[in-house]
Amino acid sequence: MRMFGDFENEIYFDGLRGVVPKLPVDMASLEKKAMAAWPDAIVSYVQGGCGNERTQNSNVTAFHRWGLIPRMMVDCSKRDLSIELFGMKLPSPIFMAPIGVLGICTQDGHGDLAVARAAAKTGVPMIASTLSSDPMEAVAPELGETPGFFQLYTPNDREIAASLVHRAEAAGFKAIVVTLDTWVAGWRPRDLNQANFPQLRGHCLANYFSDPVFRSRLSKPIEQDPPAAVKRWTEIFGASITWNDLPWLRSLTKLPLLLKGICHPDDARRAIDGGVDGIYCSTHGGRQANGGIGCLDLLPGVVQAAGRTPVLFDSGIRSGTDIVTALALGATAVGIGRPYSWGLALDGTNGVVHVIRCLLAEADLLMAIDGYPTISDLKPSALMRVD
Repeated sequence: MRMFGDFENEIYFDGLRGVVPKLPVDMASLEKKAMAAWPDAIVSYVQGGCGNERTQNSNVTAFHRWGLIPRMMVDCSKRDLSIELFGMKLPSPIFMAPIGVLGICTQDGHGDLAVARAAAKTGVPMIASTLSSDPMEAVAPELGETPGFFQLYTPNDREIAASLVHRAEAAGFKAIVVTLDTWVAGWRPRDLNQANFPQLRGHCLANYFSDPVFRSRLSKPIEQDPPAAVKRWTEIFGASITWNDLPWLRSLTKLPLLLKGICHPDDARRAIDGGVDGIYCSTHGGRQANGGIGCLDLLPGVVQAAGRTPVLFDSGIRSGTDIVTALALGATAVGIGRPYSWGLALDGTNGVVHVIRCLLAEADLLMAIDGYPTISDLKPSALMRVD
């Protein structure tokens, strides 16, 4: 039985043949190389946060306040990092969080397809964004046997929203993730300083431009007047979802429904009472709202309120150690965001696979050395605050 940590030995034995990793194995070095590879417009969009980026930075530094307590004399020769989620057996507890500019993170403009192929190779689910350079019907087949989820930015046109969800069902996605905190764009100085908003330039709108209901709202075919189609997109993009809308959202699909952006225990309880199947605790990586609260600090309250309902988590993950910390604080599954986009920038599908293998190897080896052979062994009592 191969363990994720075996990637370490693979690297060392390759070294005996004079082969070193094509990409760095630490995320800090990988980030620097990706920043050098991308044009400034993509750097600002992917790396930028809201306001002075206090929340974005807090998402990362919140992990520094926790340490895993080593436990010795535990047989960790075999580890099991698999999880069950919505009736699916997954080989690891991580997933790839939705990123709305994956398409333009690669030179060929098809980053969404590259990430889906990485999901197929690793068994790590991808949450495909509504904002995609390729339509969902092209992305889904690239996932192979790995489940994919579809992330919905709910438009203010309910018929378009329903069309997007029904297309996701037909394409084979296994859950619908509704993002709640992006009905309007946050104040992002890095993008604003460059007057850069990729979607206004027609990027990553394939799911809208291929949608029959959206196309029916246009006075001319998209091919005849692309700027008019983009303008129409700006008019329908964001709906300010309230609790009164939850029954309608729930009625759109029989697939598992998750709400992304839930950070308050009361909101978690209300969502579950309204019929959602999963809670997604996230501050959007600090891109949408500033204020300084690290999402990890909000996770325990959400987990407690959710009870047996699965809680997905993202925001600030930069290492395998971070993954273990989030799991110990109660996350059912942990989302990787910016780091996999850095691998994508540098080596496409293989770059994403590299990042996933590095993060899982670090998490696996940490659990092995510190005496936690399974995820069920990771509880809040395994951690100590180190403020």
